[in-house]
Amino acid sequence: MKFMITYEIRPENRSASGKRFLETGGGPPAGVTMLGRWHRAAGLAGFVLCESSNAEAIGNWVYEWNDLLNFEVIPVVDDEQVSRILSRVLK
Repeated sequence: MKFMITYEIRPENRSASGKRFLETGGGPPAGVTMLGRWHRAAGLAGFVLCESSNAEAIGNWVYEWNDLLNFEVIPVVDDEQVSRILSRVLK
């Protein structure tokens, strides 16, 4: 399943989160594939598109950063998946 994770860095944690990102790269743990990550050009927020069959692994990843950032984790579907849903619902 794909997940869209949005994040917002708390202003007081700007430097600490930047240092941690430079040190670690902020990559996902085993069981999560990061498909892309985008950061606001001017701001303290961004989003990650990832894939995992293990919601616990997603939880582990955001927990590693939730001392500095706020997160929202949203399961998402692509066009093909939503088309199948709509085909069933709109009959």
